[in-house]
Formats: sequence, C-alpha cells, structure tokens
Amino acid sequence: MDKYKVVIVDDDELSRDNLSFALGKDERFSVEGMAHNGRQGKKLIAKVQPDLLFLDVEMPDQTGMQLLQEMRDSLSWTMKVVFYTAYDKYAIQAIREAAFDYLLKPFEEQELKDILERFVSQEEDRNVPACIGSSKPFTQMGQTFIVFTPTNDMRALRPSEIGFFRYCSERKQWEVFLNNQPPLALRRGTTAEQIIQYSPNFVQVHQSYIINIDYLMIIKESKCLLYPPFDKVTELLVSRKYKRKLQERFCL
Repeated sequence: MDKYKVVIVDDDELSRDNLSFALGKDERFSVEGMAHNGRQGKKLIAKVQPDLLFLDVEMPDQTGMQLLQEMRDSLSWTMKVVFYTAYDKYAIQAIREAAFDYLLKPFEEQELKDILERFVSQEEDRNVPACIGSSKPFTQMGQTFIVFTPTNDMRALRPSEIGFFRYCSERKQWEVFLNNQPPLALRRGTTAEQIIQYSPNFVQVHQSYIINIDYLMIIKESKCLLYPPFDKVTELLVSRKYKRKLQERFCL
C-alpha cells in the first residue's frame, strides 16, 4: 500500500524536525519535504501534492491562511490541512474552523496519533462504497472545509449543513443550498470536480446538480427527493449519464 504523502511548512527548525521525527514512527506516512516559509512552501506543495499538510500559522513572509488562499485555485487534488502552531487554545478556535485539525506546539505524541488515525479513517471511508440506509450520522460527515464567494470572501462550511449544489448557467457559477439559509453563490471558476472533493458525501447526479447523499430519501421518476429540511425541493433531476454510477455506488 502506498504511503500517505506529508509536507511540513514551518519556520521553526526544531518544530519541523520534532514533527518529522514523530511522523517517521508511523509507517503509513512519508514526509516528502519541509519548507521554512510560505514561498518555499507553495512550491513544495505544488511539486509533492501531499495528502496531508502540516502548516504553521505565523511565518516570516505570510500566514498559513494566506498561503492556502493563494493556492486554492491551483489545488487539483485532495489535501487535508493541520495547522501546526504555538497559539493558545483561545486563539486557535477560529483557525480550527478552516482546517482538518490543529496541533499545538509542543505537542504530545498521543495528540498527533489521534490526528493521524482520524485522517486514515476518513481516507479509508472515501474508498468504501456505501448503501443508502447504512450511511453515517451527520455528526460524522467530515470536517469543515473552505469555499470562496464571488467577492473572494472565505466561508467555512460543514457537509451536514448542505443539501445540494446547483449550477446557475446564467451567472456561470455554482450555488450551495444550506439548511434554513439563502443559497450561497460560489466564486466563478469553482468546478464540480472541486466540489465533489470537499466530501465523499457530495455526489453529482446531473450536469447542474450535486447532492449530499446523506439527505437522499428516494429517487422517483428521475428526481432526487431529500429528507427535511430539503424535502420541498423538486428540481433535482438525475441524468442518464450519472444514474448508473449512482446505482452502482450506492446500491440503488
């Protein structure tokens, strides 16, 4: 089995070395490179395309959040981010909303092990077909991910908040339909492939629709009917192109 590729971006040499040494004890992971600032980090990330990125929050040339924002459009693979930081627990909560997890310096070995176990568990779940009726509870539907609005604002979302995505051909952009909220427009250039990578629960059923499979109640007359609070939606067509894939993947 191939190892999960890891990159560390941190300006503190001791912290980089300590983390790399600890990761080296887990045979499922391979540290493919380390960088000490944002500029080097972006080049290394693009080259390695890591599965897991450990990213410092404050670096000499930019913050970790700035690095992610600059790279967001060029990410063509699935990468989870762990912020590796010396911030205290009160400052870290805001950072946590935009990451898979965080690791506080100096870290306890068990803290790192817990993060790695959760990462592996979610990656394995991505590759296991699920049948309708046997899906996981909403509380286990994955971590927060970041989307960008047309005004380039960042918005943190959780899969459990989302019923479906719709492509608006007039404005040439995707919209996300949230629980008891107005639709949220996504930045132009956001693709269906990028949306699907946010969560294994997001499944494309039509050129214009991507649904959250955990809300799917039934497919009736080539339309997806969802559980509340999205039960009033009647527009979710299933095209012939995607129907067979949907049947095979979810035992329909």
